[in-house]
Amino acid sequence: MAPLGPFEPCPHLAVAVSGGADSLACAVLAQDWACARHGRVTGLVVDHGLRPAAAAEAHLTAERLNSIGVAAEILPLPDLLHGPALAERARQARYNALQAACAARGILHLLLGHHAADQAETVAQRLLDRSGPDGLAGMAAVVELRHTRLLRPLLTTPPAALRDLLRARSLPWVDDPSNTDPHARRNRLRLLRADADGCGPATSAAAEAASMRAAHRAGEEAAAAAWLGRHARLHPEGFAILDTTPPPRALAGLLRAIAGAAYPPAAAALAAWCDQPRPATLAGVRILPAGRLAPGLWLLVREAAAMAPDAPFHPGARWDNRFRVTVPSTRDLPSDLAIGALGPAAAALRRRSALPSAVLQTLPALRRAGRLFAVPHLGYHEGDARDDIGVLFDPAAAAAGAPFSAPVAGDSGEGFAQRPCATYLS
Repeated sequence: MAPLGPFEPCPHLAVAVSGGADSLACAVLAQDWACARHGRVTGLVVDHGLRPAAAAEAHLTAERLNSIGVAAEILPLPDLLHGPALAERARQARYNALQAACAARGILHLLLGHHAADQAETVAQRLLDRSGPDGLAGMAAVVELRHTRLLRPLLTTPPAALRDLLRARSLPWVDDPSNTDPHARRNRLRLLRADADGCGPATSAAAEAASMRAAHRAGEEAAAAAWLGRHARLHPEGFAILDTTPPPRALAGLLRAIAGAAYPPAAAALAAWCDQPRPATLAGVRILPAGRLAPGLWLLVREAAAMAPDAPFHPGARWDNRFRVTVPSTRDLPSDLAIGALGPAAAALRRRSALPSAVLQTLPALRRAGRLFAVPHLGYHEGDARDDIGVLFDPAAAAAGAPFSAPVAGDSGEGFAQRPCATYLS
């Protein structure tokens, strides 16, 4: 756990527990670690509802967790249906449920029981998929999400050691038959690896190589964050200014933030632009000269054609995976509001801002029955709209290290009451 910190005093950890040996052993170890620090552990048991025995196994797992002093909660997933891409859909639904449960309970750290054999299989799969160096680093030991930190403390631990721990504690586990289904590629690779204990030289070598690649990747990410801190400025209207050509990894982080993308663009496209900087569109982001806004510098702004369509407006809503709505709890708003891009309506509001048209058109705007109702970043509102409606730039992927500038909506920056001037950390 030490390399995965820092941790709060009296830490409250969550552990995702399927009932299998790996996740159950992770819960046991987490309980030992947390209790030694006057903390506690919550076990989150996801019931996918895909097998007849799933509900009974979830309750049995909850009982086993309770028996070792771990408070257990069952998270049912009632909407999963058999069909195409079931494994991927189930995985995403599981992670969504786990993160939501942690956020609702104020738990920052979510532990997963992936071990050395899982890491070796992940590396093998990515080799088959022709992944680049980042992919061959395997699963990350720490993943920073919006409200949660995913921690995998057992990535170098062989599964046999985890089963031995449970036997020593007289704690049985559930064997999921889906883990031996030969239709799943990971299961076929597991059979080919022929190392159920995860102690063989091939498994150890793959896990060690992944750790070395992960350390190298972490060093490059730290360097990219430092570069962004010196040369890039993010603005709450959802654009960035670059004062020089970035290294590819720094550019990838910035593009992800401005596009609200889950993954960076292709490495070849990044390298090609960095070798020959020019006006271009990459991964839903336009790169063009900043003009009068910042003479001689580069402007990175969301591609208008790639933005999300209008969506219902409500407190807490997210739009285009980049902006989050904030409204005072006492505020009454019309029920038929929608949020979407300002678009061509920006032409009528040019006098309100020094921003170029490329940025203005991408600003989030509120509409009612198709009529412009408010543009919070410009301090514009009609009728009963007020300037206490906030639409904050809160991208799914933050650009590590890039300082967050004050708004440039106008001389006074009116209409954007909340002005974060902190550094994004990914």
